[in-house]
Amino acid sequence: MKSARILPQGSLFVLWLLLLWMIPPSLRAQAAQAAAPAAGQAQNVTRATLANGAHVVIIRSTLAPVATVEANFIVGGDETPEGFPGMAHAQEHMAFRGCAGMTADQTAAIYALLGGENNADTQQNITQYFATVPAADVDVALEAQATCLKGVDDSQTEWDQERGAIEQEVQRDLSNPTYKFIDRLNSAMFSGTPYAHDPLGTKASFDATTGAMLKDFYNRWYSPSNMVLIVVGDVDPTATLAKIKDLFGNAPDHPLPPRPQVQLQPFQAQTFSIDSNLPYVLGFVAYRFPGTDSPDYAAAQILADVLASQRADLYGMVPAGKALDTAFGVAESYRKASVGYGVVALPASADAAGPIEEMRQILTKYATDGVPQDLVDAAKRSEIAQAEFQRNSIPGLAEVWSAALAAEGRNSPEEDVDAIRKVTLADVNRVARQYLLNVSTITATLKPVNGGGPVAEKGFGGSETVTSSPTKPVQLPEWAAGPLNQLQAPANTIPVSDTTLANGIRLIVRTDMTSPTVTLLGSVKNNADLQTPPGEDGVGGVLDGLYSYGTQTLDRLAFQKALDDIAANESAGFNFSLTVLKDYFSRGVQLLADNELHPALPENAFLVTRQQTAQFVAGNLQSPGYRTTRALDLGLVPAGDPTLRETTPDTVTKLTLDAVKQYHDATVRPDLTTIVVIGDVTADEAKSVIEKWFGDWKAAGPKPETTLPAIPVNPASASTVPDPEAVQDQVTLAEQLNLNRFDPDYYPLQLGNHVLGGGFYATRLYHDLRQVNGYVYNVDVSLSASKSRASYSVQYGCDPQNVSKARALIVRDLDQMQTEDVSDAELHQAKALLLRQIPLSTASEESVARGLLARADMGLPLDEPVNAAKKYLQLTADDVKKAFARQIRTDNLVQVVRGPAPQ
Repeated sequence: MKSARILPQGSLFVLWLLLLWMIPPSLRAQAAQAAAPAAGQAQNVTRATLANGAHVVIIRSTLAPVATVEANFIVGGDETPEGFPGMAHAQEHMAFRGCAGMTADQTAAIYALLGGENNADTQQNITQYFATVPAADVDVALEAQATCLKGVDDSQTEWDQERGAIEQEVQRDLSNPTYKFIDRLNSAMFSGTPYAHDPLGTKASFDATTGAMLKDFYNRWYSPSNMVLIVVGDVDPTATLAKIKDLFGNAPDHPLPPRPQVQLQPFQAQTFSIDSNLPYVLGFVAYRFPGTDSPDYAAAQILADVLASQRADLYGMVPAGKALDTAFGVAESYRKASVGYGVVALPASADAAGPIEEMRQILTKYATDGVPQDLVDAAKRSEIAQAEFQRNSIPGLAEVWSAALAAEGRNSPEEDVDAIRKVTLADVNRVARQYLLNVSTITATLKPVNGGGPVAEKGFGGSETVTSSPTKPVQLPEWAAGPLNQLQAPANTIPVSDTTLANGIRLIVRTDMTSPTVTLLGSVKNNADLQTPPGEDGVGGVLDGLYSYGTQTLDRLAFQKALDDIAANESAGFNFSLTVLKDYFSRGVQLLADNELHPALPENAFLVTRQQTAQFVAGNLQSPGYRTTRALDLGLVPAGDPTLRETTPDTVTKLTLDAVKQYHDATVRPDLTTIVVIGDVTADEAKSVIEKWFGDWKAAGPKPETTLPAIPVNPASASTVPDPEAVQDQVTLAEQLNLNRFDPDYYPLQLGNHVLGGGFYATRLYHDLRQVNGYVYNVDVSLSASKSRASYSVQYGCDPQNVSKARALIVRDLDQMQTEDVSDAELHQAKALLLRQIPLSTASEESVARGLLARADMGLPLDEPVNAAKKYLQLTADDVKKAFARQIRTDNLVQVVRGPAPQ
C-alpha cells in the first residue's frame, strides 16, 4: 500500500527527488548494489530452499537490535488480467483485510504492537510485504507473514470497504502531473505489452472487481515457490531458518500459470504537453533503454551517471543560466526494458522548446563523440562506494537483496557488482550510440496552470450523524499475545561521545563498524525569519544556491572533481552533510569545511543564481502548493508574526553579492553548530579530523536569536486553494497549541496521538475514515513542537463530497479524547507503538545520526527516547484525557483544502 509516486512540490532543486519518484521502490537501491561484498559479509548470508519451493535468504547484521522481514511474491502488474491493471495491487491491499487464522483487526493490532513499521507495495513484476520490528519480535513478524501465504480471505464485504481506500490512492496519484506523464509515457513507449499499464489500477476497473476475482488471482499466483523471503537483522540465522521452515514449510505449492510474454515493438515518437500544478516547467526527453535482463544494463546505469554528473554538459545548462536544474536517470526499470530520460526544470513562464532541444543536442553529442573516460571512472567509483553505505541500513539492505533476487532474478546483489566492475568506456559509448542516436523518443512538457488564490469559506459544510468509535479489544492469536503483551522501556543502545570544541562546535560521535564508511551530518542553528535583514528576504536561498560553485581555492568543476576522486557526497549550508569511505574521511571533511566556511561566491554565479531564485519564487508564489502553505500560516499565526515574512521576486532581485556575503558571515557560526559523526571511526579520530579542518573557525559578534517568540492560540477559519489538476482534495485541519516541546502535556498528547493514528486500522482515525467508510487512503495526525511553539494537525485526502463527512469523524474522535478515557487495550497498544519505535529508529546509521542531531538542536538529552519511554509507561488514560481537554480545541481548527471546492 506504499506508493513511490509522490513528488514533493515547491523546492527549487528537486530533480533528485524526481529521480526517486520515478524509480520503483525495490529498484531505488540499484545504484547501491554495485560494490563487492566486504570481508566477512558472505558468511553472514544463509540461504535455503524449502521443500515446497520457497526461497529464503537470511542476512545477519548487528547494526541495531532490529530485523526486517520482506516477503516478495513474483507477481505484479505484468500478470494482471486484461482490463484489470490493478488486480495485483488490490490483492496486496486485501492481505491486510484478513488472512488464514488472522482477521483484519488482528493484523492491524499485531503490526501496531510491533511498532507500526510495516507496509507493502506492488510493482510491475513483484509484490512486496515488509515489516521492520525489534529483533526479539522477529518470530511474530514471520508468523504474521506466514498466515497470508496460507490463505487470504478476499471476502466481498471486506473488498467493498477497501475499494474506497484504493480508489482514493488512485485519485491522489491522478492529481500528480508527474504521475500522469509517466503513465502516458509507458502507454506510448510500451504499447502492446504489460508495461503499458501501471500496476496502480483504475477506478473503473476496481468498480468492476469482485472478491471472488481477487481470490482467484491469489490462488493462481501466491504459492511458496513464487516467493522470495528476505530476513535482515540481528537474528540467529540457524534459529530463524528453523522457525521459517516450521511456519512456511507446510504451505502447499502449486504450478503457476504461464506468464505473459513481453514482445517489444517499435514505437512512434510523440510530443505532448500536460498541465501541471508545479511551480516550474519540466521538460522531458525519454528513450527506451535496456532492461535489467540485458547485458547492457550496467553500462546504461554508468551512462546515466555520466550524463547526470555536475561536471557534464547537461548540468552545465544550470550555471549558464539556461535552466533551474537538470537531471538524467534510468527509471521504470523492467526486466525487458527501462526508460532513460533527461529532464530540465525551467521558470514557470518559460517556453520549454528551446531548452529541450538543447538538452537533446547535448545527449546526441555525447553519443556521437563519446563520453569522457574520467566521468566513467568517477561513476564506477561512486557506484562501488555507495554500495558500502547500503549496509548501514537494515531495511535498506533487505531492499537491496529483494531487488536483486525478486525483481531482477539475480542470485545475489554481487552479480550487479561484477557487471559494474566490468563496464568499460567502450561499453558506455556503444550503449550511448545504440540507445540515444536515431531512435524514437517521447518528448513532454509539464506546464504550470494558475488556479487562483485561496477562497475563504463561510463554514465547514454539512456533516453527517456519526456513531461512537469502537473500543472493543482485539483478541490476539496465542502466538502473538504472549510476546506483544509485554511492555518495557528499551535500554539506551546508542553510546556516544559528546564534546564541545574550543570554538563552540558541539561534536557527537557514534562508532559503528558495520561498513568501512563514515557519515557526517551537521547543522547551524538558523532562523531566516529572525536573522534576515529587512528587505533582503530570499538572501538565504541565494546563498544556498551558491555553495555548489565551489570554494575560494577550488572552482565549481575542480571542487566536484575532488569529491569524485574520493567517491564522496557532500552538501554545504545551514544543514550540511558528508558521506565518504573511511580511508578518505579527513579529505572529505577538508572539502566540506572549505565549502561551508569559504564558499567561492563568484560574481557571475551570484548573478545567475539570483535570477534563477527570482524566477523560481515567481512561479512558486502562484503554485497551489505554496498558496496552501501560506493559507495555513495565515490562519495559525497572528498578523505581523516573523514567519509571515514573504520572499518575492522583487526582494530577491534587489539583493547584492555583499548582502549574501554578510549574511553568510553573520549566520554561519561555530557556536551555533552541531556535528554528528557516525561510522567506522573512533571518537578521538573524529575529533582530531574535525578540529583540524573546522578548528580555526571563529565566531564574531553576539550570538543571534534563533528561537521564535511564543504566540497565542488561533481562531477558527476555513479556506480552499483551487488546484485545477487535482481530482482529490488534500485537507489539513490544524491549530496552534498553548505549549512547547518541554511542556509536560507533550507526552500524554503524543501517547493519545498513537491511539488516534500511527497503527493503521488498529487506531481510531484509520479505522473510522478508511476501514469502515473508505473515505481516505491516508490520514495523518501529528504534534509538532519547538522550543517556543507547538501545532496540532490532521491531514487526509478524499473526494470533495466526503471532506465534511471525514472532518465530522475526526472532530468526533478528538472530542471523545477529551471527555472519555481510552480503553486499556488502546492505551497498551499506543504505548507498545511508541516503545517499540525507539529501537526501530536505530535501524540505520542515518536515522541514528538524524535523531542525535535533532535532539541536540532542540536542547534535549541525547538519550531522550529512553527517558520518554519511562514517562509513557507511567501515563494513564486519565492523563491522556486531561491533556487533550487542556490543549485541543476542535471549535478553533483552521481548515485548508487544496483541490476542488468541497461539496
